[in-house]
Amino acid sequence: LAIWGAIHPMWYFIQWFRAEGFALAPMIEAWHANAATSGLVWDLTIAAIALTLWIFAEVAVRRNWEALLAIPATYLVGVSFGLPLYLFLRSRPVV
Repeated sequence: LAIWGAIHPMWYFIQWFRAEGFALAPMIEAWHANAATSGLVWDLTIAAIALTLWIFAEVAVRRNWEALLAIPATYLVGVSFGLPLYLFLRSRPVV
């Protein structure tokens, strides 16, 4: 799921950047084009923050430092990549 969560959304971002250029301001404006897209952006933002706090809390207890890689994955690609990646990293034994 992490691989799919990385590739599928990035396909759309790459299409956007090819058509509109690499300016982030127009993309952020498009994210708030209407109430539905704004709601989705806020939903994903809150999910990303919750995931980040969850990762920090569990890393503090389990000392699974590798799991911290899911935080930049979440903010650079998306929750669709960061969450499955974290669950994969969390499922491995901590030595």
